Amino acid sequence: MTRACLHDISRQLSKEVSGLSFSPPVTHVYNPLEYARAPHEAYLERYGNAPKRVLLLGMNPGPFGMAQTGVPFGDAAMVQGWLGISGRVGKPCDLHPKRPVLGFDCPRREVSGSRLWGWARDVFGTPGCFFGQCFVANYCPLVFMDLAGRNHTPDRLPADERRDLYRACDRALRRVVGLLEPASVVGVGNFAAERAREALGERGLQVLCLTHPSPANPRAHHGWADEATRCVQQCGVELPRSLPR
Repeated sequence: MTRACLHDISRQLSKEVSGLSFSPPVTHVYNPLEYARAPHEAYLERYGNAPKRVLLLGMNPGPFGMAQTGVPFGDAAMVQGWLGISGRVGKPCDLHPKRPVLGFDCPRREVSGSRLWGWARDVFGTPGCFFGQCFVANYCPLVFMDLAGRNHTPDRLPADERRDLYRACDRALRRVVGLLEPASVVGVGNFAAERAREALGERGLQVLCLTHPSPANPRAHHGWADEATRCVQQCGVELPRSLPR
């Protein structure tokens, strides 16, 4: 039931945000919940069982991660090789010529995803061990790009566009939290932590902020994995005494 409901939440969110419009400098918007629905829902089906101790929440898809695979922080090699997820990936309706969607054939690594899932693999050993206590989601499902193909993050949208987008994403986040029942939410980066506090403030959940593993973040280059481990331990996640085989 929980997994089916996560599908419902995802599809409803996709429908709501697909009806929004965005102004320049945003010229192209990708919604991987639509064109990468098969691997996205395979991820929900395999790993979205409740309850969880902690929800790790990202900002929105990266152009070489979830935009390619439909999985949060979805570096193609990690999604296939460690998570064991694959599936058909179509094309966005308005494909940017500089940002092709190649699905699991994407040759470019998604560094944030490599770091996050690599940390989970190194600390927990198996996906089953990690997802027994944790789940990873994105706050916003859309990828925004300008005419040159540069990434445009949701916080840089005009106020009226942010308001409508955040309203839909807040509703979806509250529903996900209601299903998975985590005691803590870890925002991966300041934006995600701030949105979690805003959307979930009345629920009394612990909301922490973990440094974003992006290569553009200087703080992520040294000790990020140790910080992530300390953060989930603070949320009550139990680490395996030895790596599962």
